[in-house]
Amino acid sequence: MRFDGKNVLITGIGRAGQVGEAVAKAFAAEGARLAVVDLALAEAEARAAELRALGADARGYAADLSNEAQVDFLAAEAGAVFGGRLDALVALAGGFGATGPIAESEPALWHRQITINLTTAYLATRAFLPALRTAGGAIVYFASAAALPGGAVGGIAAYAAAKSGVIALMRSVAADERAHHVRANALAPTAIRTAANLRSMGDQTNYVEREDVASAVCYLCSADAGAITGQIIRLG
Repeated sequence: MRFDGKNVLITGIGRAGQVGEAVAKAFAAEGARLAVVDLALAEAEARAAELRALGADARGYAADLSNEAQVDFLAAEAGAVFGGRLDALVALAGGFGATGPIAESEPALWHRQITINLTTAYLATRAFLPALRTAGGAIVYFASAAALPGGAVGGIAAYAAAKSGVIALMRSVAADERAHHVRANALAPTAIRTAANLRSMGDQTNYVEREDVASAVCYLCSADAGAITGQIIRLG
């Protein structure tokens, strides 16, 4: 159990059938103490209850991760439970949104994509870095294959720009925090087989399985990946 006695916080835990559920269960299976965060308290508490039913130590928290004050309060609240130590931060909060061609795009949709994908990752990182430094922990960010060279970005400029920003944030954190023994890496998946994606895209897409994403996250947060930082791993 690679995470026995370790503290792990997952943002954007989401509803049943989404990526966060699989990631949290993978950490729970390896002994982690979990804090799961969502904008909706009901979803966070539901996922935490499911984890406790599996024998895990898990708590649910609600926060608007684009709100600095709420994120700072979350860090203080979870930090008190974790004793000021955080071994892994999984920055899952975000979401996909098409904005169409730039000439016909709505600025509000642009700003929303930047907010939910990039600002949330920045504020969570900023708030939890003290606890991560104490533990010598790891961060896993979620980028997208669309943000990689050659990625298809037609009609999704805002989403691709936000995920490109997540990659830049990851690289900056990896460089800045090396001296504090905090590692940062990013996953760049294609479409993941989630309940939401199945509803919107059907079952004929070449999906990445949620369990494969969860395995990659756990590996990057573990001591097995102790020499890996500042890297982007494409999935799918």
